[in-house]
Amino acid sequence: MASTAPRPANAPAAGPDPDGAAAPPGRRRPRIGIGGMSIESSTFCPHRTTYDDFRVTRGAELLDRYTWTASDGDLAERVEWVPLLHAVSLPGGPVERETYDRIKGELIERLRRAGPLDGLVYDIHGAMSVLGLEDAEDDLTEAVREAIGPDALISAAMDLHGNVSRRFAGRLDLITAHRLAPHEDAWETRERAARKLVERLASGRGRPHLAWVQIPVLLPGERTSTRLEPAKSLFGRLAAVEAMDGVVDAAIWVGYAWADEPRCRAAVVVTGDDPVLAVEQARSLAREYWERRRDFAFVGPTGGADECIAEAVASSARPFLISDSGDNPTAGGAGDLAHMLGRLLANEDLAAGRATALHPGITDPAAVAECFAAGPGATVRLSVGGGVSRGTGDHAAPCELTGEVVALRRDDPVGGDLAAVRHGGVTAILVSRRKPFHTLADFGELDPRGYDLVVVKIGYLEPELYALAADWRLALTPGGVDQDLPRLGHHRIERPLFPFDDAEFDTPELTPRLLTR
Repeated sequence: MASTAPRPANAPAAGPDPDGAAAPPGRRRPRIGIGGMSIESSTFCPHRTTYDDFRVTRGAELLDRYTWTASDGDLAERVEWVPLLHAVSLPGGPVERETYDRIKGELIERLRRAGPLDGLVYDIHGAMSVLGLEDAEDDLTEAVREAIGPDALISAAMDLHGNVSRRFAGRLDLITAHRLAPHEDAWETRERAARKLVERLASGRGRPHLAWVQIPVLLPGERTSTRLEPAKSLFGRLAAVEAMDGVVDAAIWVGYAWADEPRCRAAVVVTGDDPVLAVEQARSLAREYWERRRDFAFVGPTGGADECIAEAVASSARPFLISDSGDNPTAGGAGDLAHMLGRLLANEDLAAGRATALHPGITDPAAVAECFAAGPGATVRLSVGGGVSRGTGDHAAPCELTGEVVALRRDDPVGGDLAAVRHGGVTAILVSRRKPFHTLADFGELDPRGYDLVVVKIGYLEPELYALAADWRLALTPGGVDQDLPRLGHHRIERPLFPFDDAEFDTPELTPRLLTR
C-alpha cells in the first residue's frame, strides 16, 4: 500500500557514505537522472486513473522532492543531479492507456534530451496496472532502458507491495524496497537507492549480480505488516544481509494482491558482487517466507461490518477505530462505497445518538454539491455513494442519508470540497475527490477524538491513527481491495498460489536466478 506521508524535513541519511569526498580534480561528476511513475492499481476497482489524478513534477520542483539533492548536502559536490519527470497518484483503479502513454512519452523524451547519463534514480511503486498491458512496470522500464542506454546504471526504489517480474528486474542494475509496513521508511528507501547508485558509480565496479526468485504466495498488506511476526523478523533480516561483505542490497516484496496479473506474487532480490553469496541469501529469505506462509495473520482483530460496529459500541475504549478495509483508497479502492455508512445507520444506538460515530472519506461530488447549495444547518436528503462503483454488487448500492449539514470546507488540496452531515449519532464526511484520512489534520475541524467510534477507509492504521485508537477492529468489508482474496475472482494469476490453493501442494522450486541484461 502506498504511503501518503510527506517527505520529512530532516530525513536522516540512509547510512554512511564510504566515498564521501568530492570528485577528484579533473574527474567529471557523474550525471544522474531522477524520474519515475508511481501508483498501485486494483484491477478489481471500477475507478479509472486519469492524467488529472497524477501529481507531475519536473525541474527544481522535482529536486525539492528529496533531501539528498540539496545544494548544500553531502552529495552536492559529487553528483550532477538531472531532474527528469516524476508522476505519482493516489492508488486507484487501472491507469487509462492514454494517460500512461502521455506520462511515459514525456519521461522518455526528457531522458533523451538530457544527454548522456551515468545513472538514474528510478522512483516507482511496482504495482501499476495499465489498461491493455500485462506488466506495466516492465513496459515502462524497457522504454527507459532503451532511452538511457545499456551502460548507465538504473537504481530502482520500490514499495514492498510492488511486483517484481523477471523481465522487469532484469532491466535494472540496483533495486531496493521499503522494509516497513506501514511505510515509515519510504523516504529512507529512496535515499538508499540514490546513495547506493552514487557509491556504485564512484567505485567503478559496474553492475552487480541480481539474485532473483519469486515465491508462490500472494497476501494482502494487512496480513504482512512488519509490526507483527513473521514479517517483523523476515524484513528485520534484510539490514544484516545487506551488511555482509559482497552484498549490496537485499529486498523482499509481498506483491500486490488486488491485481489479476501473472506477475503478482512475493519476490526476493539480493544484489551483490559475490554471486554465490547473493544466491545463497536470496534462497534463504525465500525459503523462510514460504515456510512461514501460514503464520501471516491480520494485523488486528477482524470481523464483519456489523460485528465490528457492535463490539465498538459496547466497548468502553474511546475512540474505537474501525477500518473499512475493502474500500481503502490508499490500497486502490474506489473510495465511493457507502456500505459502512449504511451499517452505522442501522445500529440502533448510533441512529438514536446514544453513541457517536465519525465516518470520513466517502467520495460523492454530487452529494457534496447539494450540501453546499443547502448551506450549514440545513437538513438534506441525500443518496450517498456508488457513483463509480454502482452496479458492481449489492455492497455498491447508495445509502439514503437524511441529516443536518454540520460543516463545509472548500478546496482541500486532496479532497476538493468537503461536507459533513449528521444523522443521530453518525456524522459522515463526504468528499468531492478521493481523499484518505490518515492524520488528525485530515479531519479538519471535526476532531476524531471527540467521537466514540471513528470508521476510516484504510487497512492497517497509519501511525497517527494507531496512536489515537484506544482499541480497533479491521472490518473485512467488500470492495475493490477486499481482504478476502478468493471472493474477488482472480483468474489470470499463475497457479498454484497460496492462499488461493490452500491445500498443500508440492514445495516450489525456490532456486534464485542470476539476472543478466
